[in-house]
Amino acid sequence: MKYEVFKKTKRNFTYGKMVVIFLLATFIYSCKSNSRGELVGVSAKKRFFSERPFGTVLVPGGAFTMGKQDEDIAGSLSTPRRTVTVRPVYMDETEITNSEYRQFVFWVRDSIIRTKLAILADEVGDGGSSDAGAGSLAKYKFKDSTSNGGVYYKYMMDNYGSLGDVNSPTEGRFLNWEEDLVFDTNEFPDANYTEVMDSMYLHTTETFDGKRILDASKINYRYYTFDNEEAARHKGKDRKDYIKSHDLNIYPDTTVWVKDFNYSYNDPMHQDYFSHQAYNDYPVVGVSWSKANAFCDWRSKLKNDYISSKKKPGVRQPHFRLPSEAEWEFAARGGYEFAKYPWGGPYTFSDRGCFLANFKPQRGDYALDGALYTMEARSYNPNGYGLYNMAGNVSEWTNTGYNPASYYVESTMNPNVEDTKNHRKVIRGGSWKDVAYFLEVSTRDFEYGDSARSYIGFRTVQDYLGKTVN
Repeated sequence: MKYEVFKKTKRNFTYGKMVVIFLLATFIYSCKSNSRGELVGVSAKKRFFSERPFGTVLVPGGAFTMGKQDEDIAGSLSTPRRTVTVRPVYMDETEITNSEYRQFVFWVRDSIIRTKLAILADEVGDGGSSDAGAGSLAKYKFKDSTSNGGVYYKYMMDNYGSLGDVNSPTEGRFLNWEEDLVFDTNEFPDANYTEVMDSMYLHTTETFDGKRILDASKINYRYYTFDNEEAARHKGKDRKDYIKSHDLNIYPDTTVWVKDFNYSYNDPMHQDYFSHQAYNDYPVVGVSWSKANAFCDWRSKLKNDYISSKKKPGVRQPHFRLPSEAEWEFAARGGYEFAKYPWGGPYTFSDRGCFLANFKPQRGDYALDGALYTMEARSYNPNGYGLYNMAGNVSEWTNTGYNPASYYVESTMNPNVEDTKNHRKVIRGGSWKDVAYFLEVSTRDFEYGDSARSYIGFRTVQDYLGKTVN
């Protein structure tokens, strides 16, 4: 009898203990979720703030009358007036400059050098005391993973042989960016390091006077895109079928200053425009539509890699991209309805007789407006949104494919013809070599996307996430 009472008491105690534990766990969970049994959604670990990228302004978006507000002098009938609405974006205040694009080129150059150093370090040894051949390469070794090794790294390498693209020479491993590269030949540490650096320069038979010149053909950048539109409209394929790889040389074509003009002496621009610091703040040219898109991908990577590297990473920011034709025109108008030029007025000069943009005012007189070629990207007065040189200086790439009839078929909400098979891409704004007609905010022009010109540059935009800004 005593045994049965003890057994029953023990069972009740055990049951009571389980109830207490369950209630305690329920209480802890309730405190943690704080939902009180209500539908409250998933709480975000990080709160998102729309951070204005450095060097950009907010273009608020909205409805406007797109197309020719005056007579169509060219008679192309490709710009009929219509009301469209575009979303808000952050847009670069100026065209991308030589200095900014050079940062892209140097990053690609340095990543290639670091990859070569890391691979050679693997080949000659791990850099330990027993490795006589590794020498200075040890500090440029690959990092095992974001956490310096561990279960995830081992699992990925065992199952996939890579942390990323198996066709990449890095196999998805991470480069060591903490160690500075040495470019002064008098300070090269050893033969292995010298061998890697030498591979990035032209052979001595291709140079003279003892100069070492960077081999621009080695500056190649690879990135990937996902064709969202194709995937949304067509079913039955694997997701990998919509992933596109882009591998291209991103160094500007400096020969455009010679090729664009026959029987004209432009050699100084060919030699110095991109590389000399005197032109740091001038808009980059000689960049094709494809290279401009590669720059956008790199700029997005640069920002988001920085966010991910922090001890307490924030929320990834939207990608940079080229503006659509409609976004560009809305931004160029600067808030002026029915404006002919970004400054609003119908004339290309002020009431004091000063030109308001860099273009070709008269036949043969390129310098009448103050510049023979391009001017600094931050020249003249900005328009109503704070954007410089939306007319003149250099024409600008958009991400829109050119079709003379697109205005008749496009949507009126964020209109865009993003046709990858159409190699003609819309350029806007006119340039230093154009007459005033091409400076008008509604004038359409195009160039083939694989072309590079001495009068075409670009600026980027980033989507503004949130409600429409008034």
